Amino acid sequence: MGYAHDYAAAIMQRGRVPMDPADFVPDWADGPRKTKLYPFAETVPLPGSRVPPEATVERGLDPAAAPSGRFDLAALSGLLLDSYGLTGRRLGVQANTDLNALPFYPLANWSRGTASGGGLYPVSIYWVSGASGPGTPGVHYYATRHHAMQRLLTGDVSGRVRAALGPGHPARDTDQFLVLGVKYWQNAFKYNSFSFHAVSMDVGACLQTWRMWGAARGLPVEPELWFDEEDLADLLGVDPAEEGVFAVVPLPWDDPAPAAGTGGGSGRVRHRDLERSRTVLTFDALRAMQDATCARAADRPAPGALVPAAAPPVAGERPRLPLPPPAPLDTDVRTALRTRRSSFGRFDAARPVAADHLAACLRAATRGCDVGGRTTAGEPPLVTLYAFVNHVEGIEPGGYVYEPGGTGTSDDGGGGCGALRLVRPGAPGAFLQENYFLANYNLEQAGAVLVPTVRTHAVLDAVGDRGYRLVNATIGALAQSTYTACAALGLGCGVALGFDNISYIEELDLAATGEAPLLIMMVGHERPEPADFRFEIV
Repeated sequence: MGYAHDYAAAIMQRGRVPMDPADFVPDWADGPRKTKLYPFAETVPLPGSRVPPEATVERGLDPAAAPSGRFDLAALSGLLLDSYGLTGRRLGVQANTDLNALPFYPLANWSRGTASGGGLYPVSIYWVSGASGPGTPGVHYYATRHHAMQRLLTGDVSGRVRAALGPGHPARDTDQFLVLGVKYWQNAFKYNSFSFHAVSMDVGACLQTWRMWGAARGLPVEPELWFDEEDLADLLGVDPAEEGVFAVVPLPWDDPAPAAGTGGGSGRVRHRDLERSRTVLTFDALRAMQDATCARAADRPAPGALVPAAAPPVAGERPRLPLPPPAPLDTDVRTALRTRRSSFGRFDAARPVAADHLAACLRAATRGCDVGGRTTAGEPPLVTLYAFVNHVEGIEPGGYVYEPGGTGTSDDGGGGCGALRLVRPGAPGAFLQENYFLANYNLEQAGAVLVPTVRTHAVLDAVGDRGYRLVNATIGALAQSTYTACAALGLGCGVALGFDNISYIEELDLAATGEAPLLIMMVGHERPEPADFRFEIV
């Protein structure tokens, strides 16, 4: 067993056994920037782009959609702006602990389409462009605050990315790639050893935004999580111990790509990020997880390798409540991403959630839990979704397991709408609040609290330590899908990792299956007429 098993166990236990360093206090005055800074790199602005009205969230989450279009510069610009670009400033009276800092401009809370743990946004986005691109080939860094590309290297090195993906990979038909890295210090300065757990979910959230955005416009976004990470780190000029390379996304481009043998330049980025912090700390668990998940990163698992780690079947003997047809998610993707936010204690139980809205959230979550890292198309899902129902019309309070529609069973509820099977009867509000660490949410006021689980240790047994990145990217993708669906439905949403995982395992009786509850997602209506300020940049 590799180190990732130990780390996964420590994550589950951290509500009862604090992870080292237990006495850590962030030095806020010496924190890093929320983006990398390349002071001497040429900056090239990107064009604006708008998602057309017909590009709905429903289409973006449709697993049957078969995108066949090709990217151009306008599409790439829109993808980046709507996912990780700064889109507005928000101030609101809410229950999060950073409320005192929000009115001050230097600490402004800038909104983005993609969610991020702690609002830290540590994902670095690079564009490796070959000869078929719209400009001079090279390596670029996406500067989120300027919605611009900073040129880090001039020359066609796209062949190195294709080589890193391995022989026979379909990406040999393109010379345009997005590469996602994580500069660990941008998160570790606050979350120390826990940061690897958080940032690997951030990667999944970003990738899922891209998948939704692309699917809604007929553009394929198929991330790769297995590749030669050390070679790509060398290409980007980053120290693998300080910045992990988590994903590669090949982009089929509008112009035909040159022959696959081109773009094999041996150059590497020479520009260096200028760190703001005077003191940069290292954490043993974080370093160990990077080493463990980077090792043998190019060894893509064999087809079907993850089948033994699939989610267990939903127990058929539990009482079953068929769900109504899910409410349609007919808001366009761009609007939903602009509307998405964390509710931070604004839930109000006076208005219960409609059952079809809960059904839509559950379906969106399960549709959004595939970030392209699985080994074979059509494999059974890795995620099981549970729901603690507080205030939902027509559904008694209790803990349930979600049974997605289309199961093929004769009692599928009519039309494949899915169902809930009762796990724990009774109002769950007291349990939920007692096992939440922070004071920024009243979980009992949420209409429902959704809990995704994965058999993490089974995944690690099946594909090795790098499977930890797949597990957490999957959960991050699921959270982003839920956030976006709630925005389309006009519901509030909040996602949190600060809860006692072991208590949830006991409450949902998960020990026998090895399922690990990895985050909680609160959905529900918010208090009317909130005291909010909102300014849209784009």
